[in-house]
Amino acid sequence: MPDSLIGQGIGRIEDYRFLTGAGNFTDDINLPGQAFACFVRSPHAHARIIDINKTAALATPGALAVLTGEDYAADGLGALAQYANPADHLDPSKPVFAPDKILHDPLPQPMPIASERVRYVGEIVALIVAETSNAAFDAAERLAIDYDPLPACIDALAAAAPDAPRIWDDENVCVAATNGDRAATQSAFARADHVVRLSAQNSRVGGIPLEPSAAIADYDAAQGVYTLRAPTQGVHRYQMAVAAALDVAPDRMRVITADVGGGFGVRSACNPEYAVLPWAARRVGRPVKWTATRTEAFLSDFQARAVHVDGALALDRDGRFLALEMDYLGDLGAYPISFAVLSNVLRMPGGAYLTPAIHVAIRGVFTNTIPVSVYRGAGRPEAVFIVERLIDLAAGEMGIDRAELRRLNLIPPEALPYDSPLGHCYDSGAFSENLESALDRVGWEGFGDRRAEAARRGRLAGIGVANYLESPSGAPHERADIRVLPQDKNDGEIVEAVIGTQASGQGHETSFAQVVAATLEIPLERVSIFFGDTDRVASGGGSHSDRSMRLGGTVLARAAGGVIEQGRVRAAQMLEAAEADIVYSEGRFNVTGTDRSVGLFEVASGDAPLAATSAVSERLFAHPNGVAACEVEIDPETGAVEITRYVTTDDVGRVINPVIVDGQVHGGIAQGVGQALMENFVYGAASGQLLSGSFMDYAMPRADTFPTFSVAINGLPAPSNPLGVKGAGECGTTPATAAVIGAVVDALRDYGVTHIEMPVTAERVRAAIIAASR
Repeated sequence: MPDSLIGQGIGRIEDYRFLTGAGNFTDDINLPGQAFACFVRSPHAHARIIDINKTAALATPGALAVLTGEDYAADGLGALAQYANPADHLDPSKPVFAPDKILHDPLPQPMPIASERVRYVGEIVALIVAETSNAAFDAAERLAIDYDPLPACIDALAAAAPDAPRIWDDENVCVAATNGDRAATQSAFARADHVVRLSAQNSRVGGIPLEPSAAIADYDAAQGVYTLRAPTQGVHRYQMAVAAALDVAPDRMRVITADVGGGFGVRSACNPEYAVLPWAARRVGRPVKWTATRTEAFLSDFQARAVHVDGALALDRDGRFLALEMDYLGDLGAYPISFAVLSNVLRMPGGAYLTPAIHVAIRGVFTNTIPVSVYRGAGRPEAVFIVERLIDLAAGEMGIDRAELRRLNLIPPEALPYDSPLGHCYDSGAFSENLESALDRVGWEGFGDRRAEAARRGRLAGIGVANYLESPSGAPHERADIRVLPQDKNDGEIVEAVIGTQASGQGHETSFAQVVAATLEIPLERVSIFFGDTDRVASGGGSHSDRSMRLGGTVLARAAGGVIEQGRVRAAQMLEAAEADIVYSEGRFNVTGTDRSVGLFEVASGDAPLAATSAVSERLFAHPNGVAACEVEIDPETGAVEITRYVTTDDVGRVINPVIVDGQVHGGIAQGVGQALMENFVYGAASGQLLSGSFMDYAMPRADTFPTFSVAINGLPAPSNPLGVKGAGECGTTPATAAVIGAVVDALRDYGVTHIEMPVTAERVRAAIIAASR
């Protein structure tokens, strides 16, 4: 494929409209005659709904409707299916992903509006529709609801106990599975010279997109068609979920997504609000609009991480890894939205290291908290974190330099392709080279001098490093349709590409256009990328799991190649030459050995359209990998942690646009560091109330949290796809928590601190110092 545009750091096409206020986000959209919605949410973590009295709410000036779960059920509508258990993630028939038991079968599916029982604070119990948003809020205040509170359980470890309060009628452990060779792992531990163990928590966090949840829904009674406009990470998953809930055929449920202000995984699964709003629009006979307040978003957006793990690493006397053992307990919240995190931690421990035996067990547990879904990395950061922390512990106990212990155990080039004990084949990577690059650029060897200099200033300095290796998967299906629109059918000569992935800030309009323009050898400005409307986009898997360029770029390149092949046939007819003599170059079809040629857009100006479609229905596995190194300084008087250096070396495969890749890595680092140092959803143990329900209590990283990042790309093409891409969206996040916590613990080593839980707030650091001093 021509490389004229591939690898160029072209500025993002979409940024001009964003920077000039011309973006088209969901709240920017208004429809004639629209009404406004307000959701009434449960104040209890667990309770029966005894009675809902609508009288005062309906009497509120401007109120149009008060809709409850009873009304929803009376209309014969159903659950909002979340497809939490995809067949290839936790399937007893598959040899690698083999559950010991799936306890809830069928899985409990959430109704989008509760009717008899609420299971977390913030669950929807009613919907008010009014002439204005203020009128809807006023009516919501007047809705009288009588609850019978029930015992609640918000801690996953406690919820797993047999005598814990039941969130559902069955036991709270929803799913359990194992992977790997248990006997071989136990044997390796029995003969090991050294064993380290650690129990750790990946704290509960959220994606917190800049754009809050929002939607505007409409119903065309004449056509019997619903339309939902909402920020999504892929319109087709929402279409299928909402259509099923509303009991209509998918073609009766149109979903449109315009610009999206951040996704990060939390917009992969469909929010319950998005099933209720189209129904409300049909009930009131008008479009209905809703935009979440930030407080409401804290109570309603899906949350993430919330994984507890007991880990152990066995080594021989020389420091070589013999075995890993992992036992994960994942907090699902009140409903099974996604098992992707548990699936990934089931198959990802081991990473870039030679580890002969691995055994992993997972359990997913219901609690009376907001449901947990996926978030950038979805299980890979959780797996990397515990392995890297165990390596640091082993290095400290055995008196081996942390970098040297990693060098000793990395998969060497001659071992590739490498079959992981957990079922993966790692086909490419320069793991040792990446490690040396990061160590050199962070100044690992010279850190002792910097530590001493920091000590003279009364500060504690520490350094950490973490390897990572991913195996992103995601939905296997993707499709692209490309049409060449000549001058007489359009304002200008344009190649239009329609694709099923969905941009949420990653720069798809630019990078996808680069792939199409490079394949067709035409100027970038001639390419237009379209996504986000189920009426125009035939199918697609959406944007998640590092799949957008890996699958989306693949089908775009193949469809563009199909256009060239069609054009060659037509050009041969136009030029009265044999097809074998037609060569395509720089946007023109040329007859070999002559000066006769015809341009792509001229060929497309005939009666039949010049168009091609490409689809893929396999995951095209690839394995992004790399290293993050972090240096911190701590003020021992306050416990404040400052990151002074942050370095990454990432193998994302072939790079389409280095500017966009760097931006993806930067954003991923920020989200990983945020979890490590400050982000944490906290619930009241007795009440189940979300105590960190605003930015006053849920801290977010800011620009001054970070030094200037040093990002290097060491891209080895992936064999699995024609572009050779592996994926860049999750690289920054995956190793960040391990690198940061490793650096903090290193800074506190003289106090005897060997581990500190996330988030490493100043309070926790001071507590660790005080405890050590005592």
